Amino acid sequence: MVEYETSDQTLAAIASQYGTTIEQVRPLPAGMANHVFLLGDDLVLRIPRTKRFLRDLVKEAAVIPVARQAGVRTPEVVTFDDTCSLVDVPYMVLTRTQGVDLARIEPPTTDIEHLHRQVGRELGKLHRLTPGASPPLAIVPMDSGATDPWALTSHLLKEGWIDAETARWLTHWFDRLSSHLPASPPPVLIHGDIAPQNLLVSWKPAQLNGIVDWGDAEWADPAVDFAKMPLTSIPAMLDGYRQETGQEASSSTPAWEARVLWFHLTWALGRLKDPLPRPGERHWTAPPGSRLLGLLRFFTSAPPYPWADLS
Repeated sequence: MVEYETSDQTLAAIASQYGTTIEQVRPLPAGMANHVFLLGDDLVLRIPRTKRFLRDLVKEAAVIPVARQAGVRTPEVVTFDDTCSLVDVPYMVLTRTQGVDLARIEPPTTDIEHLHRQVGRELGKLHRLTPGASPPLAIVPMDSGATDPWALTSHLLKEGWIDAETARWLTHWFDRLSSHLPASPPPVLIHGDIAPQNLLVSWKPAQLNGIVDWGDAEWADPAVDFAKMPLTSIPAMLDGYRQETGQEASSSTPAWEARVLWFHLTWALGRLKDPLPRPGERHWTAPPGSRLLGLLRFFTSAPPYPWADLS
């Protein structure tokens, strides 16, 4: 599919609308869906790579104002233009959030736990938005449903990706986890890609400045928003989430931990069906073994209660 044009002529035409010049346009790390540029020091330009990703940009333009109204830290939409009247590409301009994305640094342990708690608090604000109690968001899809892990395990056994004993062990693990899961969790607005590269932070003091890239937003089980961060970050995130929402950890039914683990384990197994590496992608789950190794790392590092009891 042909990519949208991001020539100097196109960038200069867009920049001129905001009092900047082509010399003040600087590329930022691009995602899978968008080319990203700084316009001067205060604005960010996003141009979808192809027409296929335009719908995600339209979604972002609708979701971001709603998330900001809910108090979530995220940049403000300045302009969304899909008319192609000034230039031949659709684009979005947002205010710039200062900071560096969390995927590019390795902060001290105390700082990273503080940041993860802040992320959890932001998710607590976002997840108050439900289909019946938020501004209309017709562009946001409803999650089509979670993968059946028992069927997935059976498929991996049949195709030779795992052995029979491992398949029985996984089946029993999912059986145990399923006893903690709600029958039908009510859908909420989720970001859909809460991952280190979409979290902009600063230091001294450690501070979450903003959550970016809302193209994967949907109505879904809120636990999905904890499934694209490494498991090592989840205890602190859930701690912040519970502080924001007023929920308390249960000593008898660790439902939240089980729900999050359910997605991590299911998606880790799902990656075995697509084992090709994806060099150049910044997401920590791009390497085929990252999720499975992340599970191994987490459960061999003495995780806090109740995680060990769920293994």
